[in-house]
Amino acid sequence: MLDPAAQKLGLTIKEDTTNGISDVRAQITAGAVAWDITEQALSDCARLKQEGALETIDYSVVSTDGIPSSFVDSEWVGLLTYSLVIGWQAEKFGENGPQSWADFWNTEAYPGTRAMFNSVSHSLEAALMADGVDPADVNTVLRSEGGVDRAFAKLEEIAPDITVWYRGGSQAAQLMADEEIDFIHIGNGRAESLNADAVQVGFTWNQATTDADCLLVPKGAPNRENAMRVINEILSADAQARMAVAISYGPVNAQAFETGIISPELAAKNNALPENMKTQVVLDPSFYVENFAELQERFDTLVQQ
Repeated sequence: MLDPAAQKLGLTIKEDTTNGISDVRAQITAGAVAWDITEQALSDCARLKQEGALETIDYSVVSTDGIPSSFVDSEWVGLLTYSLVIGWQAEKFGENGPQSWADFWNTEAYPGTRAMFNSVSHSLEAALMADGVDPADVNTVLRSEGGVDRAFAKLEEIAPDITVWYRGGSQAAQLMADEEIDFIHIGNGRAESLNADAVQVGFTWNQATTDADCLLVPKGAPNRENAMRVINEILSADAQARMAVAISYGPVNAQAFETGIISPELAAKNNALPENMKTQVVLDPSFYVENFAELQERFDTLVQQ
């Protein structure tokens, strides 16, 4: 994405590695902002905005054609999406793994070991769907009176049957590779990596929980104007399509699927293909920014019981 942008714009783009939100905060606090653009988790983008740490995105330069409004904010814009799907050991269950969160919760119909992501986000959404909430209504219910209590009550039902609350994608993949776990809430990219040689993880797009990374410009970035030009190139349909070919993440720009760069076979495996997105839930980052400390503490207590 960066090399074509640099060539087209006549710029030199230097790359660095970010360890997350703390890096952005440290640069701003020190008054020594080195980055013009950084990629961060969607919830961290929302959190940095709340802290007043970001420049405004110049949408007279940055085109959002093809990008859903849920990924467009005054101070950040989506870059890529990924989905945590319901997965299972393909060799053991074939195509007969759990097709919904209600199935995942049904330990009699689907006996076996289970793993879920050790994070309150994704887990609350899964719990509400297990309790019968339609994916399209999950975020509304979560914000409604009693919605959080309802989700936690449902999580309490399944918690004794969770063998592993895993902490990262690599751990999730290893659990499935070692056949320690029968059923799992796993990143679609991790599942596809395991399936590169032969199908090892069966999964369904139904009721997947979708998250995103975003692009932002830290407050005080030295090259704000050029940052906007580069972001615009990164979000173009062609650049987004090239990304989707290179790695199993979803483009935020739906027009990427119209470029001809992504083959129909590869598109079918992409979480962001409109057909695959129909019954997924896109997480609400502002909800977690507003309530994160309380929710995570309650979730940690549940997991440790």
